[in-house]
Amino acid sequence: MQSISNPPYVLFEISILFLYTLTTYTKLLHVFSTNFKIITVCALPGSISMRVLVLTRYERLGPSSRVRFYQYFPYLKSKGMEIVSAPFFNNDYVLNLYTGRKSSSKAILLAYLRRLYTLTYKGSFDLLWIEKELLPWFPSILEALFRARDIPYVVDYDDAVFHRYDKHSLALIRALLGNKIDDVMRHAELVVVGNEYLAERARRAGAFKVELLPSVVDVSRYELKQHKKSPIFSIGWIGSPLNARYLGLIRDVVNELNHESDIRMVLVGAGMNQPFAEVSTEVLPWSEEIELLLSQKIDVGIMPLMDEPFERGKCGYKLVQYMASGLPIVASPVGINRQIVEPQVNGYLAGSVEDWLIALRSLRDNVEERTGMGWAGHQKAKKLYNLEVTAPKLFNLLSNAAKK
Repeated sequence: MQSISNPPYVLFEISILFLYTLTTYTKLLHVFSTNFKIITVCALPGSISMRVLVLTRYERLGPSSRVRFYQYFPYLKSKGMEIVSAPFFNNDYVLNLYTGRKSSSKAILLAYLRRLYTLTYKGSFDLLWIEKELLPWFPSILEALFRARDIPYVVDYDDAVFHRYDKHSLALIRALLGNKIDDVMRHAELVVVGNEYLAERARRAGAFKVELLPSVVDVSRYELKQHKKSPIFSIGWIGSPLNARYLGLIRDVVNELNHESDIRMVLVGAGMNQPFAEVSTEVLPWSEEIELLLSQKIDVGIMPLMDEPFERGKCGYKLVQYMASGLPIVASPVGINRQIVEPQVNGYLAGSVEDWLIALRSLRDNVEERTGMGWAGHQKAKKLYNLEVTAPKLFNLLSNAAKK
């Protein structure tokens, strides 16, 4: 799953505004309280076992927040948790990123002010549940203060956000923020991660406790693919404009297949990106409904990736979506993809142009193979990457962290 992040220029623009804001903060609280959005998900009457302040990066449109947080709220509510959710960025920010528009400095400043205001919220909580960090592009001062005051927090990671800092092109950012996420992890009562690459980083950072919880879907909501012979072979990809660049890695593969037979590319959430100019391509805007009906559109799901540090931190969410839909998968052998894809069982790992051609040709020409691999993937998703499997585990993790 692709994380959406602030562009580096924000560090410099916001620094000046932030310093000014600190000096006038008490005066601004009333002004900006009208822009402050808190969403409370109440437990059943008389059944509240704990109150959790959830500090996500985005509202529900943000994929990482939706997958790692919001989809769990109904279950947590049913178990007696009262969830108070206060996202950092609103949906307008996410929509701007998906449509290539730049958010204004004022809108970004308001996001920082909302987060600061949230932390003055007059409520008693048993636990803070944080997505990645409290303030992007700022040192981990607030997280350290919570630790010093013995306020427990759980922090969740579904990508290698630490590499946005420690591998930044500017030496100043590397110096100031290179160890920031390590500090956040170290101060946490619990670090929840989506793959082993992230878990290893948390352990090296000195995290008190690290738990691996994969990115999952509610498999029961997905329509299962009924594979049939068709004159057109449809290859599908789902993502965002920010990670559509990976499609360029297989441009030659797709062009070669197009010369051999009729194929169609179906790209969900790619925005204005058109990497396959010579090939029939359908570009669909992302929506939760499209995700659930993906099996009606395509015959195989793909996930090309570069083998770089940030990509090794990805959690393979699109592969899980394909499998839930009963689709065979073809993916680059990077990071968690090696665990999700079982070669010749539920799909193929493709590390070269030739590997991609072999995999896609085989799936194109063999409906029975597509059916078998799709079914195997669906069963794996039900067993390992299913909300009904991970929700009870997450409830126990949060409950135990709050009792410390």
